Amino acid sequence: MLLSVERFEARHGLLHAVRGVSFAVEAGETLALVGANGAGKTTLLRGIAGAHRASAGRVLFDGADITGLPAHARVPLGIALVPEGRKLFSGMTTEDNFRVAERRGRPGPWNVERVLEVFPLLRPKLKARAGDLSGGQQQATAIGRALMTNPRLLLLDEVSLGLSPVAVEQLYISLRGLMRDGTTVILVEQDLTRALAVADRVICMLEGRVVFEGLAAQTTREEVLAAYFGLGTAVASR
Repeated sequence: MLLSVERFEARHGLLHAVRGVSFAVEAGETLALVGANGAGKTTLLRGIAGAHRASAGRVLFDGADITGLPAHARVPLGIALVPEGRKLFSGMTTEDNFRVAERRGRPGPWNVERVLEVFPLLRPKLKARAGDLSGGQQQATAIGRALMTNPRLLLLDEVSLGLSPVAVEQLYISLRGLMRDGTTVILVEQDLTRALAVADRVICMLEGRVVFEGLAAQTTREEVLAAYFGLGTAVASR
C-alpha cells in the first residue's frame, strides 16, 4: 500500500476540521475526495503533504510513519501537492517555477520537456511570467511544477476551480494521460461528474468525517450527493 491514513485528525485552532479519517491508496490508483466547502478536504490533503500538522492519528507512506515530517521533507520521498489557488511564483517565468521544484525533488523521468509534452499549451509560455498566464495555463504550470519533483503521489486540490469550461476540458485531457500512465493521484474536485469519470474510488467527506466510500464505477451521482448533503447517518462503503 503506497499511502495509509489512520484515524487522522487536524484542527484550525478550536475548529475540529478533520475527525478520525482513515483510508488507504494503492500505487497507480486515483482517489477522488469530494464534499461541500468546509468538509475538511483541503485540510486533509495538506495534512498528507505535511503542510498542516496532525493533532492525532498517523500518515504512513510506503510503510513508513511520516506523521512528524514537515512538508519539505516529504517532497524528496515522492509526495507533491498542487494547492488550491495554485500558489505559483508569479514574478518568475514558467520555466523557473519548474526549475525551483526540480531542485527540491527526487530523481526520476520528469523534466521540462516531458512536462511540455503533457501540457503543450505551456510550450510558447515557457519564458513568460507565471503571473501573466491565463487561469488554465497557471493551473497547468502548477501541476507541471509538482511533476518536476518526480512524485510517487500527486495531490490535486480543486484543479478546475475558477477555470473556463474549455480550460477544464483541456486540463482533464492531460490528467487522464497521467492517470493512464500509472501516476497515483488524490483529487479534490467539486465537479462530481468529472470526479466519478476519472477516479477508481471516491470518498465523500462531511463535517470532517468520511461518510461515503465506494468504487467510482459502481457509485451513482445520487449516492454521492446524498452523502454530500448528509441525507443519511451511516457511512456507506462498497
